[in-house]
Amino acid sequence: MGEGTQVNGAAKGAIVGGVFLAMLGGAGYGVYALVGDDGGTDGKDGETTAEAGSGPVSEKDTAKTAKAFLAAWAAGDGRVAADLTNNAAAAQAAVGDFRTRAYVSKAVITPGTPNGTTVPFKVEAEITYEGTTKPLAYDSQLTVVRGLTSGKPLVDWQPSVIHPQLQKDETLRAGAPANPPVKAVDRNGEELTAQKYPSLRQVLEELRQTYGGKAGGKAGAEVWIEPAAKEAPKRTLLTLVEGEPSTLKTYLDAKVQAAAEQAVSKFPEASVVAVQPSNGHVLAVANNRKDGFNAAMRGKRAPGSTMKIVTAAMLLDRGLVAADKPAECTKEAVWGGRTFHNLKNFDAPGATFATSFARSCNTAFIKPIDGVRDDAALSKEATEVFGIDLDWKTGIPSSDGKVPVATGAEEAAGYIGQGKITMNPLNVASITATARTGVFRQPLLVSPELDGRTVATAKRKMKSSVQQQLVGMMKLTATSGTASEAMSSVGGSDKGAKTGSAEVGGAGDSPDSWFTGFSGDVAAAAMVEGGGHGGEAAGPIVAQVLNAG
Repeated sequence: MGEGTQVNGAAKGAIVGGVFLAMLGGAGYGVYALVGDDGGTDGKDGETTAEAGSGPVSEKDTAKTAKAFLAAWAAGDGRVAADLTNNAAAAQAAVGDFRTRAYVSKAVITPGTPNGTTVPFKVEAEITYEGTTKPLAYDSQLTVVRGLTSGKPLVDWQPSVIHPQLQKDETLRAGAPANPPVKAVDRNGEELTAQKYPSLRQVLEELRQTYGGKAGGKAGAEVWIEPAAKEAPKRTLLTLVEGEPSTLKTYLDAKVQAAAEQAVSKFPEASVVAVQPSNGHVLAVANNRKDGFNAAMRGKRAPGSTMKIVTAAMLLDRGLVAADKPAECTKEAVWGGRTFHNLKNFDAPGATFATSFARSCNTAFIKPIDGVRDDAALSKEATEVFGIDLDWKTGIPSSDGKVPVATGAEEAAGYIGQGKITMNPLNVASITATARTGVFRQPLLVSPELDGRTVATAKRKMKSSVQQQLVGMMKLTATSGTASEAMSSVGGSDKGAKTGSAEVGGAGDSPDSWFTGFSGDVAAAAMVEGGGHGGEAAGPIVAQVLNAG
């Protein structure tokens, strides 16, 4: 059954027929074989099958093993192809699926020049489904390793051998999809496509999965990647027969979305969300990540000092601080046996709470804990006023933040956005929107009237005096505090912000960069993993998005 320890995943399926071509003329293989032409592609003769051995796999053995595997795959011989891998069961199923489940009627496989034990190759396939044939061409690669038990050179089986976008337990499929296509449009009726707005690819796929069957469209035929998780959206690779899409109106704004896409493209591992404080409508969602994960809406990372918006609201709410009253901003503060410092150990003798907020003084937020006398105070404020952790139903899967009850040092860490608190840009943008208006309005991508879903509501509104002080402190931060440089490009005087940096790894790791701000009726938040301090990476992203709104 193969050499299983080096396997990352598997696909499932059946067997391939004899209509494939094996183009084996590249990389010095010296053969152009039509399926069934000679016996040299069965993986059993001495010319194509490498012998068992030990130590690193040689270039010659790599070439022989790759040739035999690709020829067997192209010939449709799933059993022989599988035996040339370190996971025979998974490989045989995937090679079989290639015809029976992906409806590949013809394929030409052309190896490229080996690079050590890695062999690139090109697949030029034709998909035929119910009388329609279309080409599907792509590049992939395989790596040859030595079998752990047999000692033979074997293809290290990965789903990506069959198609580069296949991940663990995913499969290639073709046919009529369960959900008809949708034509998603923004609030002004402009069409939103993954080609024009690449960040929206996953969002659009998830909207289709949720609303495609409810909006009245008609399914066509497609080639897609079937995800491993049942609730995950299918990823369309090729449209065989155009369906009849229904129009799905979203709350997104094409202009703001375009700015968000451009802004995150300047920083790796960056995410941003913009919302409208007056109604909670999501204006833009953008990510620039290698893994394609929608961290903007589904991430769970410590938010750093952007959390001080919630902490400040809680302290103001309880009368423990006031924006214009002194707040002790010392170089360090001790709580629960742990010493907390400010950035570069700065202090600000005689500073007001507003100034401490604007300069992001950690100690000014930790010292008042003694007067709170409630370990759940921050958690209550986050949930009851800001709507965090209330099972948001935005229209697609999202995470709505966590502020767990903590004690001791963990409680103090939570006050400055560390510890066990987790957020994403959607959550932090919503926090800013709530601070802006004093009322939590659950973020929405599409109208709840489409499916009758329940929208989360907070237990109480923010006190008017708290809201006014909070907005004033955010405005001070944007004009003369840690956010001033990033916000200088945002026009008008009605603007506010908060910076954050979150330590998430070892001492040598760069902190995550966080930034949130508002301008008029737009609030936005961004996160750049490993991006450094808030104003350095996340700040310019938010500023660009606010200017577009």
